[in-house]
Amino acid sequence: MTSAPAPDLSHIDAWVFDLDNTLYPSACDLFAQIDQRMTEFVSRTLSLPPVEAKALQKRYYAVHGTTLSGLMKVNGLNPATFLDYVHDIDLAPLDCAPDLSGVLASLPGRRFVYTNGSRRHAENVTRRLGIDHLFDDVFDIHAANYTPKPHAQSFDRFFEHTGASPQRSAMFEDLARNLVPAFERGMTTVLVRGGRNWGPVADEHPGHPPHVHHIAADLGQFLGSLAFKPVGGANRTR
Repeated sequence: MTSAPAPDLSHIDAWVFDLDNTLYPSACDLFAQIDQRMTEFVSRTLSLPPVEAKALQKRYYAVHGTTLSGLMKVNGLNPATFLDYVHDIDLAPLDCAPDLSGVLASLPGRRFVYTNGSRRHAENVTRRLGIDHLFDDVFDIHAANYTPKPHAQSFDRFFEHTGASPQRSAMFEDLARNLVPAFERGMTTVLVRGGRNWGPVADEHPGHPPHVHHIAADLGQFLGSLAFKPVGGANRTR
C-alpha cells in the first residue's frame, strides 16, 4: 500500500497553536480540572447549586464562546479573579505528555500560542512541557481584549498583535469551530483530534469539515511528517 504524501507546509512561517488539548493530548485530562474549577467558581460567585452552575457554565460557553465571556457580559465579573481561580490546577498529569520539543524547534519561522486562557496558564503549561522557550509569544484572552475564539475580532487582534500573514500561517486547534475564522482568513488549518470533545457536540464535525485542511490524530507525528521544499533543492521530509 502506498503511503499518503506528507503535507507540504513549506509556505508557512507562522505556526499558531491552541494550548489546552492541543499542545498536550486530551488523554492527560488536565482540562477536567479547569472545567471543575469553573463550575465551582460559578457556583460560589452566583450562589448556585453545583448542578445549576454547571448548566449555566455550559450555556455561557455555547452562547458567548467562553464561560468567562458570559460572566463578564451578563454578571459584570472581573476576569482576573476568574482566570486566577480556574487555572490554579495540578500540572502533574502533563508528565505523561509526548515530548514535542524536537519537532517544534525544527519548524521554520515563528511559533505562537493562541489561547482563550491566560498568559500565566499558557506559560505554566508550556514550561511543564519543556517547550516554553520555543515560542515567540503568547496571545491570550487579555491580549484579545477578552474576545475569545472563534469570534472574528479575536483573530483580527491576533494578526495585528503578531504581524503574521494569514496566508503564511498554520493554525492547530482541537475544536473545529475555532478553525472557521482561521480558514476564512486564509490560514492553513489543522484539527488536532485527541479523542475527547470539550465543546458543544452540535458545533463539532464528526468527519472532515470543509474548513479543515488537515486532521492530526497525533500532533507530534503530524509535525514530524511535514514536507518542505528548500529553495534550489528537492522535497525533503523531516
